[in-house]
Amino acid sequence: MDGMNQTEVVGRIRTDLESLMGSRMRLRANMGRSKIMEREGVLEQTHPALFVLKIEEKRGRTARVSYSYVDILTGTVELTDCDSGECVFPWLN
Repeated sequence: MDGMNQTEVVGRIRTDLESLMGSRMRLRANMGRSKIMEREGVLEQTHPALFVLKIEEKRGRTARVSYSYVDILTGTVELTDCDSGECVFPWLN
């Protein structure tokens, strides 16, 4: 990440996510006030400013959640590969 400006970092996050389309990942989102949401889902879409995960809910229902790439940059959202357990963006740390 050294030497990259915020726009370049966000662009790299988006490119990395585009290459992972359809992958299962674990989402950990800081919702504020000490509330953390952890879910598993499939990366469904990437857009210029945000990405969408399809999340499995209880009783076979699904939900879609979207977050901005900046949420990953700021650490508000963390994505982990479900199979390996490794962070999707090790170069950010």
